[in-house]
Amino acid sequence: MEQILEQLPIVIKSLNIGFLQTLKLFFVTLIGAFPLGLIIAFGSMSRFKPLSYFTKIIVWIVRGTPLMIQLLIIYYFPGLVLHNPIWGGGETGRFLAAAVSFILNYACYFSEIYRGGIQGVPAGQEEAGLVLGMTKSQIFFKVTLLQMIKRIVPPMSNEIITLVKDTSLARIIALQEIIWAGQAFMKGSQGISGAIWPLFFTAVYYLIFNGILTVLLGRLEKKLSYFK
Repeated sequence: MEQILEQLPIVIKSLNIGFLQTLKLFFVTLIGAFPLGLIIAFGSMSRFKPLSYFTKIIVWIVRGTPLMIQLLIIYYFPGLVLHNPIWGGGETGRFLAAAVSFILNYACYFSEIYRGGIQGVPAGQEEAGLVLGMTKSQIFFKVTLLQMIKRIVPPMSNEIITLVKDTSLARIIALQEIIWAGQAFMKGSQGISGAIWPLFFTAVYYLIFNGILTVLLGRLEKKLSYFK
C-alpha cells in the first residue's frame, strides 16, 4: 500500500496526459463527424442515383467493418502499399490518422441517424411550407432541422457515449491515449513495472467523463421536449 501511494503521483500525471489525448481525439471526431455526417446523409438521399448508390456503398463498408481495421488500413496503407508514409512516424502523425479514421467512421453512423430524423418529419410539413411561399432551404432550416434535432438526440447520445470508449482503439496504432498510459505501467514505465492497478484508474476517468456527458445530453433532450 505504501508503494502504491508513492507511485500514485507518477501514475496520475501520466494518466492525465493520456486523458488529454483522449479528449482531443473525442472532440476533433465530433467536430468533423457532425457536418460530414449530414453531407453523407444528403448524398444517400440524393435523387441523383449514382451519387446515392456510391454514398450508400461507402456507408455500408464503413459500418460493416471494425473500426480497428479501418485504423490500421488508414495508418499503414499509404506507407506499405503506396510507399508514401503521409502520416509520418511521430505522435502527431498517429493522431491525424486516428482522427481521420474516427471522423469517417462516426460520420457514416451519424449519417444514418440524420437520414432517419429527416425522413421521420411528415412530408405534409414541407408541402405546407411551399404553399406559404417558403423556399426548400427555408423549410429545411426553419421546420425540418429543428424537428430532426429533437428526433436524433437519443440515438446521437448513444453514439457519443460509445465514441468515448472507442477512443481506446487508437492505441492499436500506438497513439498514447489514456489506456496506453495505464497499460505502460504493466510493461515498465517511469520505474514502475508489473502494476495493474493504474488500469482501474483509467476506468474511473471513463466513468466520470461518461457520467458528465450523460447528464448534459439528458438536459439537452429535456430542453428539446417542446416538440412533443
